[in-house]
Amino acid sequence: MAQNKEHIVMFPFMAQGHIIPFLALAQLLEQKKGCTITLINTPLNIKKLRSSFPPSSSIRLLEIPFKSSDHGLPPDAENTNALNPHLIFKLFQASLSLKPSFKHLMHNLVHERNGQHGRPACIIADIFFGWTTEIAHELGMRHAVFSMVGGFGTACYYSSCLHLPLLKAKSDETEFTLPDFPEANKFHSSQLSESLRASNGTDTFALYMKKVLTECVKTNGFIINTVEELDRIGTMYLRKTFNMPVWAVGPLLLSSENGTNRAGKEAKLTPKACKNWLDAKTPNSVLYISFGSQNTISKSQMMQLAMALEASSKNFIWVVRPPLEYDIDSEFKEDEWLPDGFMQRIKTQNKGLIVEKWAPQVEILSHKATSAFLSHCGWNSVVESLIHGVPLIGWPMASEQFFNAKYLVEQVGVCVEVARGKSCEVRHEDIVSKMELVMNETEKANQMRRKACEAKEIFKDAIKDEDGYKGSSIKALEDFLTA
Repeated sequence: MAQNKEHIVMFPFMAQGHIIPFLALAQLLEQKKGCTITLINTPLNIKKLRSSFPPSSSIRLLEIPFKSSDHGLPPDAENTNALNPHLIFKLFQASLSLKPSFKHLMHNLVHERNGQHGRPACIIADIFFGWTTEIAHELGMRHAVFSMVGGFGTACYYSSCLHLPLLKAKSDETEFTLPDFPEANKFHSSQLSESLRASNGTDTFALYMKKVLTECVKTNGFIINTVEELDRIGTMYLRKTFNMPVWAVGPLLLSSENGTNRAGKEAKLTPKACKNWLDAKTPNSVLYISFGSQNTISKSQMMQLAMALEASSKNFIWVVRPPLEYDIDSEFKEDEWLPDGFMQRIKTQNKGLIVEKWAPQVEILSHKATSAFLSHCGWNSVVESLIHGVPLIGWPMASEQFFNAKYLVEQVGVCVEVARGKSCEVRHEDIVSKMELVMNETEKANQMRRKACEAKEIFKDAIKDEDGYKGSSIKALEDFLTA
């Protein structure tokens, strides 16, 4: 694909869940393989990245012009984490307008005269930027699509979008299969995002996704943030369907020196304060709860979750974002979102930390006190949980997260689900029973911990590169560079 030392241009979609694995891949290509990297994004995302980069990094950051207010979005809304959920799809649609500017930037890079970076040899673009294939090939460059999601999640999402509508109109049927992916087994209608469930195949969402995914298949190969040994069903589907190389190069982990916090916000809980609190807890006694940088639950769901945490005997760290009914930038409203006196009681008992918007996730998951992760099953969170051997309690919210949860439950055996979606009714008694199932010394809990530790070893082996031994993901990365 691109020889070592050559210049690679990288272009992630404007969301933390996309930018972070792109950065991790950029770091790997630069530091381990000596590639020259140019990373392109919109001005506000580049500004945040620039402030977080270590001085030693030679990754070049380039701005692509974008004005959110031209697309019916709030001013300065250049990242999904700055948007209320109902506006996120509008940012995806607006991203199509980047094509002329990207083409102009690429022409400039190809004809640069200073020679400092060399002529770009390859573009690695987000799965939502499949339109970059045409520009790469016009300029005589190779192209790869990077899916930040695992193989199974990518395969299910691709197949789902191709076969819309998935549910028959006016039918009571709640189960379905994907015609070209029988290995994924049966799905329930509750395992679909709101967009996929509501789609009739000709709506705006369906037309957008079909356009994006059709352009993706013109690429020269797929890079996937997964480990081949744990994700064979997904990677085999992608190879068979696209008839092109699929390189499983995960887990991609951002080194701590290059870490902006996920939400791009000021941290309310420092890693040191977090460690001190966890140090005082016994091993495997803390539940970590976070729904990622662009998801939240409803006010009633938040109340039930708080009641469950209080009713259980478990310690917890809970990252709270404003509920669905509130603006994403709302001030923390303890008396409206949580049961009366909840915060004071939790503080008095010293059993929990409520953190606004962001917490040092890797520090929490890597600590011996952490027993389980109640998660939306976004892929970055899944990877960070498994690399530390932490089992999950799944509450998928959107996009391919439902497929990730299915994969974790059925194929890896490291997850139980407690709820699905942002509008389901959830009872605090059910949450307590799932917490106890996963965190107590039950047969299920011991089996999940064992499977999580096995996954951790497989992940670590995949990225091992020492004493002449190369793990499967290192070999895949080298295959990509020499293809």
